[in-house]
Amino acid sequence: MSDVQTIVDRFEIEALRGEFTDAGMMRDPDRFAALFTPDGVWRMSHIDVKLVGPDEIRAWIERAWPFWEYFVQTVHPGTIRLEGDTASGRSYVEEFGRFRDGRSHRNYAIYHDRYRRTPDGWRFTERAYEIRYADSTPLAGSPDPAPFSFRSDQA
Repeated sequence: MSDVQTIVDRFEIEALRGEFTDAGMMRDPDRFAALFTPDGVWRMSHIDVKLVGPDEIRAWIERAWPFWEYFVQTVHPGTIRLEGDTASGRSYVEEFGRFRDGRSHRNYAIYHDRYRRTPDGWRFTERAYEIRYADSTPLAGSPDPAPFSFRSDQA
């Protein structure tokens, strides 16, 4: 594999991870599910969930989203190890949000990933979510910026 191909593969895998976050934040279940191979697995062991394939992933996420008043996820680059048409990696995640019942959630976590090159580009074959820190302290903020002034002429 050429150095240029290695750079392209790394860039495409990083873009895949970014698409995962964006599809989740934009509540786009079809795009979210399409990021996985037909046999792709999404694991969240802290809530005993293992989803296999895009249809199961799409159905679960469509059921879960209505429980959230708002949800924010940021992802930080981690590692990527290329092995031809497969790869593995980790990315680091911060999440926070509030459920519609008033409970809050904030965490720092790691996604342990496996990827495969497909005719449609790199896709997840596995995303295993590991929470390293969780906090249920009520969030004081709001998803509505109206209470805050962002005008530069106000101190």
